[in-house]
Formats: sequence, C-alpha cells, structure tokens
Amino acid sequence: MVETRPPNRQDCHSPRTGSRSHMPDTPPAKALLHTFGRIVVINLPERADRRREIDAELRRAGLSLDHPAVELFAAIRPDAADGFPSRGAHGAFRSHLGVMERMLACGWDRALILEDDMGFAPGFADRLPRLAQALQARDWGMVYGHPGDMPERTPAPDADGLIILPADLGLIQLHFFGITRDFAATAVPILRQMMARPEGSPDGGPMHVDGAINWVRRANPGLVALAIAPEIAQQRASRSDIADPRWYHRVPGLRRLVAWSRRMRQG
Repeated sequence: MVETRPPNRQDCHSPRTGSRSHMPDTPPAKALLHTFGRIVVINLPERADRRREIDAELRRAGLSLDHPAVELFAAIRPDAADGFPSRGAHGAFRSHLGVMERMLACGWDRALILEDDMGFAPGFADRLPRLAQALQARDWGMVYGHPGDMPERTPAPDADGLIILPADLGLIQLHFFGITRDFAATAVPILRQMMARPEGSPDGGPMHVDGAINWVRRANPGLVALAIAPEIAQQRASRSDIADPRWYHRVPGLRRLVAWSRRMRQG
C-alpha cells in the first residue's frame, strides 16, 4: 500500500527495466522516463493523503509510486524557522537541497522533482511526447513545468512549447521541476551557503526555495532555464505544509470537510 511504504529508498541502483509490470507502456510514461530518468516525489511521511493523490496523478501518466524509477523523498520538517520565512519554508528548502545532494551522490544525469501536490494539466498526455523530444534535442540546466506569472516579461514559447527564460526573470513554484547534474552541482554549494548566512544577507540568506533557485539562475546565466507553456503541471488545491496552518486545518472534522470540498472543486 502507498501509505505504509518507506518514504525513501536507500540505494542508488539503476531502475529495473526487465520486469514487465514495471515497463512503461504509455507515451507519457515513456516521455517522462526517457527525458528525466528518475522521478523523485517530495512528501512528508505523515501526509498519506498527498501520497495517495500524487500516486493517482502518476497513474494518469502510466506510472505510480511503486515504479522502480520513481521514489519518495521524505520531506524534512525542522524544529524551527531558523531565519527562514517559516518552519515550512525552511523544510522545503532543505528538502529540495536534499534531493539535489542525493542526485549528485547517485550520479544521476537528470531527475524530475515533483512536490506531492503536483497535478498534471489538461491535455498533458498528448503533449508530453513532443516536449520530451524537444528537451532531449537541446541543452538545458533546469525546466519548469509552467511559464510563471509574468506574461508581459516572458518570451513567447517556440513551436514545441518551450521558453528560454532570461536569467533575471524569476519564477515561483517548483511542483514540477526538472534538473540536470550540472545544475545540481552548481546549486548545492550556493544553497548551502545561503542556509548558513543570516536572514536578509546581501549575498543571499535563508528564503523560500523557489526564490533561492532564482538567485542561483541570476548568478549563473550560462545554466539554461526553460519553462513549458502552456503549463504541463499545476498545483492541486491542498492544505499547505509551508505556510502556517489555518485554524480550520487544526480541527479534525473541519479539516476533512475542507479536503472533501477541494476534491469536489478539482473534479
């Protein structure tokens, strides 16, 4: 069952492709695995609800949390904010950093990082194979699954739906974030330094992880950043683990009612 499976795999073995039960036979599954090789889902161990939901999203693409190329990364929940905007922001920063460090330790060339509230956008299955071909045909350091929220500053996408992002155009939200080993090798020491600096440091201190990625991009314009337009993935409506919980999330009965209401809005 998804709820009882250990949140992290401790080995770096290559995905097993010999088992027919694990062979991706849908075009979107093939596109994702041929492009990224590994898919890592960041999830707090206590959020079984999000594990069920992200597993359902992966199954829409012909994958699941049980596929050997997909693994759960146990999200980090620190005891204090320690200069970050919140304790949740601190945990998100360290979790993304931890995935990048794991990628380097395992020697993966590319990986797709999914946050557990990721939801595929309408029409994703038809678009993924062409996007995969386009991504495999060019060099890039990172790719966002959406074009951001500043259309007036964002270049138009090419015929394949890809945008080359200017280094000074910051994007937020990392629910679908593909990275290469070169990007991880560049970002890890910078993020480590930022985490150790005081809040508000002019050299970059503790901040939300998507802002920190923008900082890395500005400092390293040679790392090509791409975005996908229209979005291939979006964030599902779900109780946040980064912001402080609202009062109705602390009342069990109301928490269940809010979760049911969100599912109804999402169809």
